[in-house]
Amino acid sequence: MTGSENQVKWQAGVIAYADQVNAYVKRGQTQGWDDVGPEPQCEHLDPLAEDAINAVRKANAEGNLGLLRELWPPAHAPLVNMLQEGKAQGIPVMYFLDDGSILARLGTEHEPGMAVQIQGDTVTELPTAGMFGRCPNRKYFAVALAEGVEITDGWGGIRTALCPWPTGLEGIPDGLDYPPLENPPTPTQLIPFPDGRRVLLVSSDGIFVLSPDHVGRLMPDIETIKEDAEYSTTQDEKLQLPYLSMEHGAVSKDGRWVAIGSQDSTHMIFSNDLKPAGNVGNLIDYPHYALFSDDCSMIAFNSCHFYNGATIAVKTSDLPGLETDAYEENEQTPVLEAQSRVDPGIATGDTFIIGDAYGYIRAFNHSGEQLWEQFVGSTIGAIDLSPNGKTLAVSSYAGFLALFDLNAGTQAPFQIGNGGHFETRRWIFWKDEPALIW
Repeated sequence: MTGSENQVKWQAGVIAYADQVNAYVKRGQTQGWDDVGPEPQCEHLDPLAEDAINAVRKANAEGNLGLLRELWPPAHAPLVNMLQEGKAQGIPVMYFLDDGSILARLGTEHEPGMAVQIQGDTVTELPTAGMFGRCPNRKYFAVALAEGVEITDGWGGIRTALCPWPTGLEGIPDGLDYPPLENPPTPTQLIPFPDGRRVLLVSSDGIFVLSPDHVGRLMPDIETIKEDAEYSTTQDEKLQLPYLSMEHGAVSKDGRWVAIGSQDSTHMIFSNDLKPAGNVGNLIDYPHYALFSDDCSMIAFNSCHFYNGATIAVKTSDLPGLETDAYEENEQTPVLEAQSRVDPGIATGDTFIIGDAYGYIRAFNHSGEQLWEQFVGSTIGAIDLSPNGKTLAVSSYAGFLALFDLNAGTQAPFQIGNGGHFETRRWIFWKDEPALIW
């Protein structure tokens, strides 16, 4: 079979598969999922995946990208076997900068990682490879350094604070002989406060608020540590600080509230002075994500079980003092979305845009009305909006970074989804080869 025949088969197959999936999803959403039949498959495209990627490599090497997406349209499902061979890498952090370029971290927090800046067709490696994060007001950035967490006014801007790492012993009562952390925590998230002087550090070693002269412990709290110490003593075990899983946090744009959680907690809310302000029961087994609305009037809390989940709403006007029970629907915490395990999200206007574990981006408003969805593939790593709000960037743990022209009113034939948002570019950041434009 010639290369031209492979190209024609790939092009027709990818577009047909997208049409089939879109029709399948539409039937399920309008008629219910019990009688929609089997999900469409595309195994016949798997043998062509290498040809497709080689075409992408060739087009990039020759600088001839003009017809690439038309002749070899992007797809995810046929590449799964290649991804499972170890080519993929996560992109868990990604932000638009004020000049329209994109800042991204390649590699998860527990990998050496690398930071890159994407400007047009150019990818530049940056000297910092540590974890970094951005303030919800987009003004301040935080970067993990050996000596602590540096907060700067803008990316690479003037330092506004250097916050030393926690020892792990902050707030622990006398008499509990816990050892300090052997190394600084590995950040899962770093979120500067809008004052540019504090940062929320989320890690498996704990969740803390750091400032130049103080460390405030939020999780695990002292009661949990006491219970752990009591259990360890009865088991004649060495004291070791409790380890967090699925740890997550968020800071409101106005700096008034902090929302956190982990696998073994509830949804917890603190005021700006780090006093408890709310304790909201999770609807599904494991608290997994928190996101403030753009106007700070609402917190979207997600809890999950494996790859599925549900997101509830909490009004900040009910704070402080809000307490609800776990696993019970409550009129104060209505369900906004009832299927996704949320990994990243962003808020704009009255809309939440979230990425889920199955590779979908979903949008819904403060009332829980489902607005649109778009498929990228793999678990979604990060989401951000351009400064003008017209472009949505989405990264995944397959090493993809896709750009969408929002509200274009149409989508490319290969796209799976119903948002009317046109995918304009898909970067591939795979291990051991240069970045590719698809």
